Amino acid sequence: MEFAWTEEETAYREQVRTLVDDRYPGWRDKPVHHSFARSERNQVTELTHELRDRKLLTAHWPAEYGGADQSAWMHIILGEEMWSVGEPRGPQYMSVNWIGPAIMANGTEEQKQEHLGRISDGEAFWCQGFSEPDSGSDLASLKCRAVPDGDEYIVNGQKIWTSHTQLAEWCFLLVRTDPDAEPHKGISVLLVSMDTPGIEVRSIANVAGESSFAEVFFTDVRVPAANRLGPENGGWDIVRAALTYERVGAPRWHRGSVVLDALVVWAKEHDRFDDPIVQSRLGEAKAAIEAARMLAYRVVDERAHKVPPSPNAYVARVSMVRAEKQVAELALWLMGEQGIDGESLAGHTFYPTLTAGVAGGTYEVQLNLVAGLVLQLPRR
Repeated sequence: MEFAWTEEETAYREQVRTLVDDRYPGWRDKPVHHSFARSERNQVTELTHELRDRKLLTAHWPAEYGGADQSAWMHIILGEEMWSVGEPRGPQYMSVNWIGPAIMANGTEEQKQEHLGRISDGEAFWCQGFSEPDSGSDLASLKCRAVPDGDEYIVNGQKIWTSHTQLAEWCFLLVRTDPDAEPHKGISVLLVSMDTPGIEVRSIANVAGESSFAEVFFTDVRVPAANRLGPENGGWDIVRAALTYERVGAPRWHRGSVVLDALVVWAKEHDRFDDPIVQSRLGEAKAAIEAARMLAYRVVDERAHKVPPSPNAYVARVSMVRAEKQVAELALWLMGEQGIDGESLAGHTFYPTLTAGVAGGTYEVQLNLVAGLVLQLPRR
């Protein structure tokens, strides 16, 4: 892996960073709050259209699908700069990061023509129908059922903790098509329009009264068989590859690095930087962040060289979550109540890290995957 950025990659990062600074002035001093309610759809669309117009949104995609034939590194650079301000693309980051590539790799020509152009134009809004009330990190135990009926599937079941349903037009839905097969072998992927009769969305409000998640109920929902992505009962391989992209597609290490820089500034301004204990803890956090970055970059490098998805993504995910929590805990230790008051960039970091080890697969399950797939440890 080449550790130095090319001139082209550096120029691309500067373009993205300039856009971020222009749209969110002062973000380094005060956190930017992004609402992804349906009323805020225009703000998300404006941003993705600006990224599209500057040829930044899908630079890493093939030109035939609206990209610029650039390397996978462009994808991670865009993600890093977006995450520095809390990922204002909302559902669009999923569309660009892994839903689009999954359709590219497994879709029919009709599916590619229908969906990829709209994603690369910044128009399509997607959600993912993965978790269920009894199937979260143990995703292969999902029960949402799709029964063939002529040239359609009839879908019944429930999904939960579904992000961005308020904006979504389409759902990347995991369903069980063979209840008698082994758990991993009876799953299929359906591309489902959220306007289909029989779909009910119920928002889940948090303690602040905001609703960023929802339950989604499917009652006799008819989905054309032509909307199945890949072979019937072959969905697990598709989603496993997609999740590899998702686990490094949210560059939490970069957000942690930006916050750590802010902590250094705070420590200097408050005469704490010369304290050797403070310096030691800042150094430890910096080492953790950079280790997570390099582990994630290894996964990106595999993708850039078209290496099949590997368990290295689990290692990167574990390191990323741990490093981000380390930075957040350091902010609380160093700044006291200012470390959780939400008024500064560093003070806005602690609470989001409380769920960082849950979203995208729990930290503990990821550790089990590292133990089994990477270290080859036996099950007890």
